[in-house]
Amino acid sequence: MGKGGNQGEGATEREAPIPTFRWEEIQKHNVRTDQWLVVDRKVYNVTKWASRHPGGHRVIGHYAGEDATDAFHAFHIDLDFVGKFLKPLLVGELAPEEPSQDRGKNSQIIEDFRALKKTAQDMNLFKSNHLFFLLLLAHILVMEAIAWLIVFYFGNGWITTIIASFILATSQVQTGWLQHDLGHLSVYKKSKWNHLAHKFVIGHLKGASSNWWNHRHFQHHAKPNIFHKDPDVNMLHVLVLGEWQPIEYGKKKLKYLPYNHQHQYFFLIGPPLLIPIYFQYQIIMTMIVHKNWVDLAWSISYYVRFFISYVPFYGFLGSILFFNFIRFLESHWFVWVTQMNHIVMEINEEPYRPLFLLPGPHPPSPEQLAATCNVEQSLFNDWFSGHLNFQIEHHLFPTMPRHNLHKIAPLVKSLCAKHGIQYQEKRLLRALLDVIRSLKKSGDLWLDAYLHK
Repeated sequence: MGKGGNQGEGATEREAPIPTFRWEEIQKHNVRTDQWLVVDRKVYNVTKWASRHPGGHRVIGHYAGEDATDAFHAFHIDLDFVGKFLKPLLVGELAPEEPSQDRGKNSQIIEDFRALKKTAQDMNLFKSNHLFFLLLLAHILVMEAIAWLIVFYFGNGWITTIIASFILATSQVQTGWLQHDLGHLSVYKKSKWNHLAHKFVIGHLKGASSNWWNHRHFQHHAKPNIFHKDPDVNMLHVLVLGEWQPIEYGKKKLKYLPYNHQHQYFFLIGPPLLIPIYFQYQIIMTMIVHKNWVDLAWSISYYVRFFISYVPFYGFLGSILFFNFIRFLESHWFVWVTQMNHIVMEINEEPYRPLFLLPGPHPPSPEQLAATCNVEQSLFNDWFSGHLNFQIEHHLFPTMPRHNLHKIAPLVKSLCAKHGIQYQEKRLLRALLDVIRSLKKSGDLWLDAYLHK
């Protein structure tokens, strides 16, 4: 229970000691209608603010009743500006005898991680190379121009169309990696500049919504591979993932699909359909339902530009088919790259065990690294995955420009080795094959539980 000091007779409100709280009480404020969290030992009531949070109410709600210090510092680059929003929400601070970390987290790992982050700052690893990102944008625009010129000069034959489609799909994937950089505020010093550039890149160059991406992706970073909190593992009963979910589905005799064959039907409904069907529908509905008119305007500008460019060659119906074939190709690339780091790892509910640290932008722990893995570095792998082959470092330092992730990786490995934490790094082909292996393993677990439990 909170412990406020005795104000004393005649004491003014300004002189009143700030209330103090124990973790036991703070952890009770973890529901949608009552949300407290802790940042730098200060206790904040974010219940009403959550609906106005730029990253969405869910991502901030995922930390309700918990210490959000490292997440707060990881997600925001302008701490002085963000701090102004926190001041009115302050309700107290941790009692002096309370540890800074909740639920028995390992204070030594946290101290070492924060020292590592300070080292990264001293090495200027959070400083962006603007030429790097300018060249990324340039090669995206060049590919778009080349695709159009190919169709313009050689006509709309099958071979020409297929070549142009692959070029445009490559351009779309690389645009996706670039908007990811901007969404994480890792390109410019000012958040505002990143947000503006993000709307242009994801809106005008991809036809998507920055608000939709922010609300979805930051939840993933807050709680990767945690059911009911990470939307990337919400498979709508189409797939069962990890070990816990398939066994639970099997015990309850849930059989929406033959999950023991999911490693086979994944090829039919996963990579081919995610972007052309599910994401496309979700993005459009989100913009309309939530009245994101600015995002909608940017998105419309992409479609107007695309159809003006290709209707003269393919007609309106042909341009729609051309567009969806590009999305079909892009979807394969996107799904394999994004799933090779996560779907193959531990996927579970959110347990609270000794030494457990949240699997978001936090100090590394056995559970946190169990949610993600790396793919070895090469020029091709870096380009192919948008540097998401450094998934571990990206989750620990989400605002670090991607071209610096390889520089911090050896230090992260050393920290993991010091604390006996497994640091997984794979070859690209193995990482891709592990996606299918993990789906088969989960499907077999479901079938065994379904038949025998």
